[in-house]
Amino acid sequence: MVILGIDPGNVRAGYGVIKREGGVFTHLGSGLLRVGREKNAGAQLVALEKDLRRIIQKYHPGAAGLEKLFASNNMKTVMGVAEARGIIHKVIFENNLRLVELAPQTVKLSVTGSGRADKKGVAKMVHLILNMTIDDLLDDTTDALAIAIAAAGELPPDIAKRG
Repeated sequence: MVILGIDPGNVRAGYGVIKREGGVFTHLGSGLLRVGREKNAGAQLVALEKDLRRIIQKYHPGAAGLEKLFASNNMKTVMGVAEARGIIHKVIFENNLRLVELAPQTVKLSVTGSGRADKKGVAKMVHLILNMTIDDLLDDTTDALAIAIAAAGELPPDIAKRG
């Protein structure tokens, strides 16, 4: 099954696409969905929606993992991430993808074995699981791949076996 992982943000969102066949994970693609490149909020959200639709059309995932929103003292950031998540939810459901929402600690636990792992530890395990050479992937992209891996583990067996 092809799984899309998304690490939402108010300026940019990371995405990672993996394929799971049994216990083997393969990296298909990853990068950034630039949320904040437009001048007004409406244009930013439209750009995010277009980028996400393009990724879904390219890879045809059957499921998507999305990191849950966590509390922050910066309300401007929280509101921007919440708006981005709204667009992401809309596109996921319009494309009939199975959605798995995960807390950051759950993703870390799934990928590293510790819910308190740092970004460096998560990145190292993502590269090992996906048999990738360690390169200069941004945290947003590595986190999105970790979300996709964790989401794969949360899917019921009958869903995970589908192409």
